[in-house]
Amino acid sequence: MELTLVQKIAVSALPIIFAITVHEAAHGYAAKYFGDLTAEKMGRITLNPLKHIDPVGTILLPALTLMLGGILFGWAKPVPVNFANLRNPKKDMLWVAAAGPASNFLMAICWTLVLNYASRTSGSAGFFLIEMSKIGIMINLVLMVLNLLPLPPLDGGRIAVSLLPMHLATKLSQVERYGFVILIALMFTGILGKIISPIIGFFAQLILSIFA
Repeated sequence: MELTLVQKIAVSALPIIFAITVHEAAHGYAAKYFGDLTAEKMGRITLNPLKHIDPVGTILLPALTLMLGGILFGWAKPVPVNFANLRNPKKDMLWVAAAGPASNFLMAICWTLVLNYASRTSGSAGFFLIEMSKIGIMINLVLMVLNLLPLPPLDGGRIAVSLLPMHLATKLSQVERYGFVILIALMFTGILGKIISPIIGFFAQLILSIFA
């Protein structure tokens, strides 16, 4: 059974919105735990997707990638974090940054368990749940791997800044102003897909072999 475009959007909406919302909320929860209340004061520590949705990154871009094929891609409005407010800014930055990708990894496992259940469910409900689970696994692994690239302002860039010696961390942090432009250039040239596709495939195989 081949899904129509409308059906693809229908089964994709919940996994995409949930993946992006939990990712951003996880950053907010971690920042609060380590001493920064910026996200809490702005009402961003919430699972309400309306607080996190970016019209381009959460709606338009995922819809385009669904229509055109390729790697499902998107983002949300970043949760504001004032790293200076953290109890140990350089050290705690790692945990705040890692919280988002970690939440995506856990959600990918959850969707794998749903896929396992759905595969034993007959009828159209089972079919659509299988398709939703596949998208849930994929979007969460994409977000996890993409955000772990060592490019500021991605989470991997923050993690690298936290781990590197101060003189190297300072130089890497200066890349942040160009980070988004670099990311978009890598995406449109196809280089980004070549970098992250094998890594996504590895983690997909890993969790499917263990949990499916």
